[in-house]
Amino acid sequence: MPSVRSAATRVQQSYLVGVFSTVARTFHPVGLAFAVLFFAWSMSPSLLPRPWFLQALATGISMAIGYGVGRLLAWLTLHLGFAPRWSAHARIAGWTILSLTAAVTIPTFTILGARWQDIVRDIVGTQRDGGHFYLLVVFLAFTVAITLVFSGRALRWLSNRITHLGTRFVPTHTARLASIALLFTFVVFVVDGAAQRVIVNVAERSAAAVDVDTAPGVTAPIYPERSGSRHSAQAWNTLGNQGRSFVAGGPTWRNIEIATGQPAMTPIRVYAGRDSGPTFDDVAALVVDELERTGAFDRSVLAVATATGSGWVNPNVAAALEFVTGGDSAIASMQYSYLPSPVSFIADRETPQQAGRALFDAVYERWSSKPIDSRPALVVFGESLGSYGGQAAFSGGYEMLAKVDGALWSGTPNFTEQWQLITASRDANSRQARPIIASGDHIRFAAQPADVRGAGLAAEWRSPRIVYWQHSSDPIVWWNSELIHTRPEWLNKPLAPGIDPNLQWVPFVTFWQITADMVFSIDVPSGHGHSYGPEAAYLWADILDGITDKKLSPEQLDRVHAAIGRR
Repeated sequence: MPSVRSAATRVQQSYLVGVFSTVARTFHPVGLAFAVLFFAWSMSPSLLPRPWFLQALATGISMAIGYGVGRLLAWLTLHLGFAPRWSAHARIAGWTILSLTAAVTIPTFTILGARWQDIVRDIVGTQRDGGHFYLLVVFLAFTVAITLVFSGRALRWLSNRITHLGTRFVPTHTARLASIALLFTFVVFVVDGAAQRVIVNVAERSAAAVDVDTAPGVTAPIYPERSGSRHSAQAWNTLGNQGRSFVAGGPTWRNIEIATGQPAMTPIRVYAGRDSGPTFDDVAALVVDELERTGAFDRSVLAVATATGSGWVNPNVAAALEFVTGGDSAIASMQYSYLPSPVSFIADRETPQQAGRALFDAVYERWSSKPIDSRPALVVFGESLGSYGGQAAFSGGYEMLAKVDGALWSGTPNFTEQWQLITASRDANSRQARPIIASGDHIRFAAQPADVRGAGLAAEWRSPRIVYWQHSSDPIVWWNSELIHTRPEWLNKPLAPGIDPNLQWVPFVTFWQITADMVFSIDVPSGHGHSYGPEAAYLWADILDGITDKKLSPEQLDRVHAAIGRR
């Protein structure tokens, strides 16, 4: 019996080896060589540390692209007339060299990749993971790459079948072009149409179910200065999950007095949920009514905060404004979607803009009707999609300066038109990573609070003051489709502080690395990635300097920073 089992085992092993050899021979050696090269490139560092499974995904996609690039080059070479007849000995030697190269390159760069990731973790201040999972990276990356390559082959086979059918009616070249066009249309329809709608619908239903819940520890406010209280026309259960957290959160007047040592007021926070009205204009009108009810137009500072997709307002930025103003402030926001920001980021970029314009225009109209000498300073802020949507209320920097007294835009997505226009208008001697606009007279960019007073900026910072707060390592700020084929200016040497100096741009590869970086870009310490924290207190103090009579010393701001960090 043991001998029978051993023979059966040997047969199975021989069969598997035969299948593997047959499949392996279907791969083109030039394509495989480029796949190995792209594997090595994909292990290089990017903006943020990547979990092993995201590294594997980025590596697998890169390998598949590398194989495709190599295969395309081989096809072009063949069709240009270069078709050498390699001897059997030469082919064996070539495969041997390729195998040995892969056997050395793959483990070497797997180890280097783990070490590079630890260096990036040190830069952002997160714990090293020791690279124990990187053996899994190789296995999963190869699985992803092979799956993508065979998916491409399936499309090619389908294209050939369609072409063959088409040759019955039209010439071969016409049939080939028609088959490619048909498949391209089909893929776009599936990926950008039907599949996207399914994903959005599923995400929205799931998010809507979560929206009815209330975060642990969050209770309805008792202060009349808050929406959702018994004094408010906006019922607590209509505000949505994030809206309830917003109006129930933030510092009390007592928290502010302890931190600043100065008398304080209860800050005003007003909010309306997505289903409070049939249109964005209707919801925005309800927010304005809440501002009137709470006496917000009698405060020193009125802030319009555009939320992210699910209605989230950065609690650090909001609390910082309230601490710096001694509570003599009002913040207005509203929910415009159930979708979490990642889904909106991909599938719904119209809604944030529509909501941002509706909210600002409604508040601005009522604010403008107040006497000039008694109305509050008007400021705006938003983060990520909130920054994108909030800036949609303005045609650009000039209109922003004409309508508001200050702004703090944090983590602005790269596709934001106003950000693009302002960044493109930078002074000739400034860099894309930290642009200087008209010597910094009104608009300044900062990765850290000290940057708004940095070298190259005008000694006098005139009001209104606009700050674009963007960390050097924030992939949301730097991600765009052009990374596939164009080296971005923000990667010009020397790199900005906070970025691994070993970061290099590689066609195709860098795009997928930055894409992977976005997934957990908020799960890093404040000051890195897409994590914007209590440092907002220093920026608000600079923005509001001269606008209000509130003035905090550096020591008081340090206490405010610490107080926000403990919340």
